[in-house]
Amino acid sequence: MGSKIIKGLVYLSTIFTFGVLAYLVIYILYNGVQYLTPSLFEWEYTTQNVSMMPALITTLYVVFGTLFIATPIGVFTGFYLVDYANKDSKVVRAISMATDTLAGIPSIIYGLFGMMFFVIFLGLQFSLLAGILTVTIMTLPVIIRATEEALIATGMPLRQASYALGAGKLRTLFTVVLPVAMPGILSGVILATGKVIGETAALMFTLGTATLLPKSLMASGRTLSLHMYILSGEGHNVDQAYATAVVLLLFVLLINGLSTFISNRLSKGGK
Repeated sequence: MGSKIIKGLVYLSTIFTFGVLAYLVIYILYNGVQYLTPSLFEWEYTTQNVSMMPALITTLYVVFGTLFIATPIGVFTGFYLVDYANKDSKVVRAISMATDTLAGIPSIIYGLFGMMFFVIFLGLQFSLLAGILTVTIMTLPVIIRATEEALIATGMPLRQASYALGAGKLRTLFTVVLPVAMPGILSGVILATGKVIGETAALMFTLGTATLLPKSLMASGRTLSLHMYILSGEGHNVDQAYATAVVLLLFVLLINGLSTFISNRLSKGGK
């Protein structure tokens, strides 16, 4: 009887989760698709077309810039914590505590820190560089934790088998362990990407809200989520805000689909 109740709760939770997801997707598409017009994709933003194209390109800048910095740091930190560091050392405990603390800090706090440190103290002003550095700090805990879990899941027998065949530690990690752990690491990168795409508060205080496409790392701009927030907040372009939400949703689905495809290919050894 108890197992049937638990099974029923699992099914109910699954239906509820997919139901909420389906409702959100249908609601956004219903309210936004009809307002997707060619003027929203013009190269330059004006008060007449409220184009999202500069924001779309700026979002790509922020995502790739953040992953370029955060991914190697997060992955190598995960390797250090799992395969090199002494689990009982104070350094490991400090890194683990810092990672858990950073993961639980609200994004508005990151925004205020980024504004005080990057924008004001370092003199970067509201710029693409200040926004990228701020969200890099935000995404590091996600990538570090995902890398740790993926490496731990590979298990010691895989490493010991490689050592038994004469491979060194570094060769074992990069040619044996990393390919097996790559789908898990990639999942962390996906989560970090979604966090960057959906971020608003932190970027508002560091990237700024300029409507033009940033022409350098020291120029201001706005991402899609920030663009949507500003349009909906103004109250004059709510329809265009819904249209921006549609593009943002498709953008996230495209990234998730692409990453899932790559993860499956890696899991099958590229076959």
